[in-house]
Formats: sequence, structure tokens, C-alpha cells
Amino acid sequence: MPVTGGLYKSMSTSTKKKLGTRLRELFFPGGALSEEFYEELEDLLIEADLGTQVTMELSARLQAASGIGTRDQLLEKLRELLLQDLVPADLALDRERLNVVLVLGVNGVGKTTNLAKIAHFYKEAWPEAGIVLAAGDTFRAAAVEQLTLHAERLGVRIVRQGSGSDAGAVVYDAISSARSRGDRLVLADTAGRMHNRANLVKELEKIHGIIRKLAGEEVIYRKILVLDGTTGQNALQQAELFHQAVGVDAVLLAKYDSTARGGILVPLQRRYGLSCGWLGTGERYTDLRPFSPVEYVNELLAP
Repeated sequence: MPVTGGLYKSMSTSTKKKLGTRLRELFFPGGALSEEFYEELEDLLIEADLGTQVTMELSARLQAASGIGTRDQLLEKLRELLLQDLVPADLALDRERLNVVLVLGVNGVGKTTNLAKIAHFYKEAWPEAGIVLAAGDTFRAAAVEQLTLHAERLGVRIVRQGSGSDAGAVVYDAISSARSRGDRLVLADTAGRMHNRANLVKELEKIHGIIRKLAGEEVIYRKILVLDGTTGQNALQQAELFHQAVGVDAVLLAKYDSTARGGILVPLQRRYGLSCGWLGTGERYTDLRPFSPVEYVNELLAP
């Protein structure tokens, strides 16, 4: 969209620049916050993966707000509006009880790697608690091998069967084993083949039913969805699929360090009520941090 009046810089700036940098490039000293300005602002928010609906709502609320006449005032108001819609997920896991965490996500999002990061996090936080990995992605032999390697490196147990085995049986065995040994955390991997959604949903529903039947009231059961931060609006479609299938308790946004956009968490929260629990920021086991709305919004709007 061309910009008239010479008040704003060209939109030819690379989309690899962070949102905060590009927002600041819209402003010139003394420039009025005109209709053209807000159109440019909307373009940037959409490109940052906030989505059309959320962007239009934010733009309307900004235009209706009083006392905005400078860049800093608008950025501060935008920060305030974004924070109103973001709350961190609370998994409420308990080291004194058995916890079962089902890790969901399509192939390629870094699901297995981030499952291992979660295992490392709780091994550090709960050093005396037994942790078990369940190789529930039996569709891909490579997934079982990868999770086995992580288990060896982390020094935790793994329950696995051969490629093509019943994923529900693997998860059943892992929970039964953890209960008999007094372990406190089962982290279960799952398949994520999206080329056949019907089979994926059917398998997830089966595993979900097995866990609910085994868990009862004494076991804490949570579902974490891993999303790739670089995939943009596709993440919303994935979230809808998994949330409808089994219900999602928290999102882990992977590859957060690889995207200059990252705004997808806002429409996830608004549209589906899904809160983020973790941000994946690299390949190391330590490259996982609990989600903080304040830190996230500050980074989103930072220059």
C-alpha cells in the first residue's frame, strides 16, 4: 500500500525485521497519527501474525483511546492492550503425585526435542522424582530412536515398542510402570502425521481415553501442544485440530528464536483461550523458558 504525504517510511522494509523496529519506522517527528498511519500499522500487525481480526480490534481500540499523540504513547497503549489478553498457562504439576503430560504437535515442529527439554527442566526442578518418557510416536521409527537417545543423554527411563506398535499400549505401559515404581512424571510423545487427519484424531482420542481411564482423580493429566513459531497462521489451524480432538492445556511455542514475527500467541489466546506455557529458544536442553507475558510483549515491541 503506498503511503501519501511523506509522513511514513516505505513498507519495502524487510519482513525479517522485528515488529518493534518496523513500528518505529512508521513515525517521523511531528507526524500525525492519520488514517494512513493506522492502515500501515494494521499491515504490520497482520504480518507479525496477530491475524486480521485481532489486528482490527487493536487498531480500533487504539484509535478510540485518548491521549495518544506520540510514538511512545501509542506503543505503550499497544503494549497495555496486548497484555490484557495474555496469561501464562498454569500446568499445576505436583511433585508429590504422578503427573502425565501428553505432548502433541504435527511432524516437524520440534515436538520430540521439546519433550526432552521439558524432561530436563523437571529433572532439574524435581531431582528426586522419577521421570519416564513414553515413545508414543510409533508411526515413525526415527521418532522412537530420537527419544531413546534423549532418554540416554538425560539419564531417564523410556518405555518403547517397535515401529508400528499400538501407541496406546505404549502409553498404558509407561503409566502403569511409573505408578508401580513411584515415578512422578510421564512425558508421552505422540504421532503428528497431518496427511491423514482422521487417523491422527482417532489415535489421539484413543490415547486420551486410555490416560483418563488410568489416571483417575489421583493423577494430574495435562496436554501440551507444540507449535512452530515460524509457521504463522498455520499454527491456528493446528491448534484448532488438536484442541477439538483432546483439549489442549498449554502451548509450547518452538523456534521462537528463529522468527521475527511471533505474534501468533495473541490470537491463540483470544480465539481458543489457549495460554502459552513455554518458549523454545534453541536446540539445547536448557533452551526452554517459562512463558512470561510481560517479557513476550516487550520482546515483540522491542526495536
